[in-house]
Amino acid sequence: MTDLSIIVVTWNTRDLVLDCLASIDRARRSCAEVIETIVVDNGSEDGTEQAVRAGFPDVRLLKLASNVGFAAGCNEGIRAASGRVLLLLNSDAQLCEGALDECMSFLDANPDVGIVGPQLLNPDGSKQNSVHNFPTLVAEVVPKSLLQFLFRRRFPSRRWIGEEPIDVQALVGAAMFVRSEVVVAIGGLSEDYFFFLEETDWCWRMRVAGWRVVHIPAAEVIHLSGGSSKKKNPSLTRIEYHRSLYCFYRKQRGMGRMSIVLVLRTLKAMLYVVTQAPLALVDARRRVRWTSHRDVLFWHLRGCPQGIGLSRPSAADRARLPAA
Repeated sequence: MTDLSIIVVTWNTRDLVLDCLASIDRARRSCAEVIETIVVDNGSEDGTEQAVRAGFPDVRLLKLASNVGFAAGCNEGIRAASGRVLLLLNSDAQLCEGALDECMSFLDANPDVGIVGPQLLNPDGSKQNSVHNFPTLVAEVVPKSLLQFLFRRRFPSRRWIGEEPIDVQALVGAAMFVRSEVVVAIGGLSEDYFFFLEETDWCWRMRVAGWRVVHIPAAEVIHLSGGSSKKKNPSLTRIEYHRSLYCFYRKQRGMGRMSIVLVLRTLKAMLYVVTQAPLALVDARRRVRWTSHRDVLFWHLRGCPQGIGLSRPSAADRARLPAA
């Protein structure tokens, strides 16, 4: 039986996914587990398929016809996997030595834990935020940094997390080890989300079903370009985040709270656009940020096209969002 199935979803990230696969090869040499690697190619057009087949012939490659999104791509890999544990690993992530053993050993020793996540690192070794909280109305009106400072246990961040495993609400989806029996019980990632918050929804469903969600600081994974989507298409990325946010509220918090958040977010975007306009005129970097907020505001004022919290991005937008 396969112990661990590593699933990597990619879309036009050929060089990144090759580096990711190389890190998997290095990590598995010191790991006693039986491992299979599955790459789900979300319709790449940059030669990813050919490069993976040539460089890593033992990797199982699933070629999809188009970019179906991160959640749907992961679900394709999950259906093909045979491991008792599944690792969903971003194509822009690289495993550090010992990460596989740390996470697998913790799951083996704690049968009530459904999913674990490692500490994500920048290339220079500094910590990234690896956990987050479920969206709430409180977090909409109180700065996140203040909540993290005042309530460190409930709102953990990279600044306050120690060295021991800690139960959290949700994990950042760049690297997640999940038991296959959990997926059988609650299902895969929700395909209502194209990009953003699909892992948050998954962790919510696991906790509701009685499984623990745990962050393991001793296991480390380098995460290279978490901000790449913002850099390429800041307006689309910001809009897609809001689309996913309203989807989460609709599904898990109810239409009433979703409507309140919708109003708050619209007002916040309006306030930002009005107050930051003078600075945007003289600062190129601020102008990019201002433009993305303006586009989000217009999106809200048009009624969040195709239905609030219900829609997926258009075919044209899907071709411009990374979703992998």
